[in-house]
Amino acid sequence: MDIKRLTSGLLGFPLVLLILLIGDKIVVDIALSIIALLGMNEYLNAVSKVSNPVKWISYASCFSIAIIHIVPQEYLNMIATLSVPTILIILFAQVVATEMKTTFKDIAYTFLGIFYVVFFIMFVAFIDGMPNGKILIWYAIFAAWGTDIFAYVVGKHFGKHKFSKVSPKKSIEGCVGGVIGSLIMILAYTYIANNYWGMNYSYLFITAIGVMLSLIGQIGDFAASSIKRFVDIKDFSNLIPGHGGMLDRIDSLIFLAPFAYALFTII
Repeated sequence: MDIKRLTSGLLGFPLVLLILLIGDKIVVDIALSIIALLGMNEYLNAVSKVSNPVKWISYASCFSIAIIHIVPQEYLNMIATLSVPTILIILFAQVVATEMKTTFKDIAYTFLGIFYVVFFIMFVAFIDGMPNGKILIWYAIFAAWGTDIFAYVVGKHFGKHKFSKVSPKKSIEGCVGGVIGSLIMILAYTYIANNYWGMNYSYLFITAIGVMLSLIGQIGDFAASSIKRFVDIKDFSNLIPGHGGMLDRIDSLIFLAPFAYALFTII
């Protein structure tokens, strides 16, 4: 295994653990807002190779994550609903104000980036703010990072059948190994939650959730790879040694986060 990859992973995990376990909702929201800024910067740098995205609204949107648990709950749903048309109005106003120097393609890449980075990361904050959110958030993390770890290990040692041209290094064996490995972690975590933390989660339901989230997370990984291949870059940045950029590290997690939030509401 890549020493840089292993070292940065071991150093980064305690920081994530500390923030999620000790930090209250506001602290976690601020941390996620900073992560969104880093991810947005990487996304904008990537798509700037093929467009001229509207950077000011892209960066500004990242700060919305920091205030989602400050805004009264009765107004939050209305604000979230209006955010989509509001962003579109602002972007098309930019086209008009610049007399089409900002093009439709530019605002399309901008709009995609705001959804891909900001809105998806926002659901991580929503999960953390749920009842028992400090417990539930780790299901999403284990589904994403557990899949990444086991897919990497299994694929490296046993991968023979390539999965897709989108990400040539990924194999079918690695993808299957990622699902199985993450599921083992999730079920072990469920045993601890049920027997030591007073939870009563159904192992059958958790198994179904684990498989779905692992598969969705892998699609998220392929989605990030498709962006990188389109703009001809290997990694979004070199922020995290051995892992690439922030988006390279969280591509699976943010992609599965909205689905995890929906499934956790059933729990």
